[in-house]
Amino acid sequence: MKFHKLSKSDLRRVCEGFAGLGVGGVKEGTVLEDEGVRLYWLDGLILAEESGLRFPALDERANAALLGSMPSLVVDMGAVAKIAGGADVMGPGVVEVRGSFGVGDLVVVRDERHGKALAICRALVESGSLQPRSRGRVAENIHHPGDRVWRLVERLRELLP
Repeated sequence: MKFHKLSKSDLRRVCEGFAGLGVGGVKEGTVLEDEGVRLYWLDGLILAEESGLRFPALDERANAALLGSMPSLVVDMGAVAKIAGGADVMGPGVVEVRGSFGVGDLVVVRDERHGKALAICRALVESGSLQPRSRGRVAENIHHPGDRVWRLVERLRELLP
């Protein structure tokens, strides 16, 4: 496990990589690397990179504004435990689509009762063609509570002052 501050040139490169999420103008950053996963702390935001995929961590304290700006799938309470455990999002559990997205775009999955972020997923269908309670898989789960990235976020919080 490696933990270090980013140089100005590395910080600029990392911000360019996360520009699609609206990250920019960052003054300082650190990185925690462990077995192919990189967590970046960039002026209070916690972002992850794994297998070439960049996404925000499910940390509503740090990323509330970022997660709130992303398109989302709202699921019924019956789907919550499965998705929070790592299952992909199935159409019958979706009760609402918020925002627009294309195939391969990142979406936040939220529960219908509290609006809490449950997972970061990659969309398998476009928002325009997705109807609530449709059939089949609609999003691939890439980050959920208790996964490797989640545990690294906890470790990062311990290392930050």
